Amino acid sequence: MSNANSREESPGAAPTAMRRVLPADMVERGRCPFDPPPGLRQRRGQGAVQPLRLLNGAQAWLVTGFDEARTVLADARFSADRVRHREATQLQPHEVAEMAAKETYEPPPSVESREDGLFVFMDPPEHTRLRRLLTGQFTVRRMRALEARITEIAVEHIEAMKAAGTEADLVPAFALPLPSLVICEMLGVDYADRAEFQERTAIALNTGTGKEERAQAGAELYAFIQRLVADKRARPADDMLSGLVHDADPPLTDAQLVDMALVLLGAGHETTANMLGLGTFALLEHPEQLAALRADPTLIDNTVEELLRFLTIIQLGVSRVTTEPVTLGEVDIPAGATVVIATPETNRDPRYWPEPDRLDLQRPRTPHLAFGHGVHQCLGQQLARVEMRIGLGELFTRLPDLRLAVPADKVPLRNEMLIFGVHSLPVAWS
Repeated sequence: MSNANSREESPGAAPTAMRRVLPADMVERGRCPFDPPPGLRQRRGQGAVQPLRLLNGAQAWLVTGFDEARTVLADARFSADRVRHREATQLQPHEVAEMAAKETYEPPPSVESREDGLFVFMDPPEHTRLRRLLTGQFTVRRMRALEARITEIAVEHIEAMKAAGTEADLVPAFALPLPSLVICEMLGVDYADRAEFQERTAIALNTGTGKEERAQAGAELYAFIQRLVADKRARPADDMLSGLVHDADPPLTDAQLVDMALVLLGAGHETTANMLGLGTFALLEHPEQLAALRADPTLIDNTVEELLRFLTIIQLGVSRVTTEPVTLGEVDIPAGATVVIATPETNRDPRYWPEPDRLDLQRPRTPHLAFGHGVHQCLGQQLARVEMRIGLGELFTRLPDLRLAVPADKVPLRNEMLIFGVHSLPVAWS
């Protein structure tokens, strides 16, 4: 990446920092793996905006209300820029004490321009330019071509599972490779290099792996993407990365291109993989809902939306910093404050969903915040929906008696991570 700040603010580093300063009961699921963490559930009824004391001693603000969360994500007074605004989760305890000793809020030093490509941590107009370039690459033609390829990938992996026997771990056999190979298609990774790409990605994005191993895999992945960018400059093809290399005016630097590719990788790989694994687990544990889907396959689109709302795997990783004093949900928040969105709770706001803690595949479709809101709303959300629709649809069609191969309480959960899911999902079929 282009400088020390952008290196610190990589897509993997920010969630890791957040996880270190949050109380465990705010991110670790309880007895039911599909419900929000106990610490969040205990805060229900205490207000849509609540004070939150972090483990480093910093004061932050927790948003649990749907309307209030949408405001944070759409209002320019809440900044996503982690270079210009240090959020409380990034601070060491001594830095918290130093800031608390100051009588007034001091704005951060001015940064004239950003030279990195981490657009998810930018505000307009810098964010606007990079996002517009990416949006231009999500063409209808490309998405249609990817839909056909997603079906091929899903079918290939399901049939490979069946050919190998009557049991498998669904995570490495299906949930992880499907979005990983789709990202390969989007970025234009050669077939000969895809095994290396998948291996480095799996290690670099797994915060449960040892720090040194992750660092090495991250460096190797960064070098891999650098080589890929150089190849696209010399030999452009019909892929998204080639488009970013050759269509941007003014041109993007290699550092910006690598950053943008890594953001796409993190956003489009880990999240979808965990939704496929956890979504399958949830359906198997709600047999009456799965029976409704089997009886009426046209429910698949509703199924995807309800799983996105009900499971909400992005736990407490979405945050903003106030650039001026703000009143939100009748609560006064000072300038420079960190605001953390509790997405699992916002997506179960009883003001919007009757019986919000119940999985209901026939629930009328309503907006949710699984893909965010505002200028930072996930630009690949339609692709993610297609991957889930095809992946789950093919899985339950081709394995009609799919079932868990272990008791539900033996399924290992990703409780140590801010993107929730399952580490493995042993399944069986006849």
